[in-house]
Amino acid sequence: MLENTAVELWIKWENGLEWADLNFKIVLEQDEDGWYIATVPALPGCISQGKTEEEAKKNIVEAIELHLRSLAQDGVPLYQKDGRKETFVAINL
Repeated sequence: MLENTAVELWIKWENGLEWADLNFKIVLEQDEDGWYIATVPALPGCISQGKTEEEAKKNIVEAIELHLRSLAQDGVPLYQKDGRKETFVAINL
């Protein structure tokens, strides 16, 4: 479980305090109209889009910031679901 809540992170960011870089895994998919849809698995409901992959990435950064601000305003803690862990493994081909 993460120790910091969205509120704590937001207060630190709003006051210009350097706390840490947060990296989020995103998923990019191209829809039937050619737009790129970006979602954040760690933040359900956080979604954006762009005409290009780069625009979608830029837009999802803003969406993440707004999503975290909303969590902070609502007092929602950041946490991992019990019994679920995301990690990466390396393979050699």
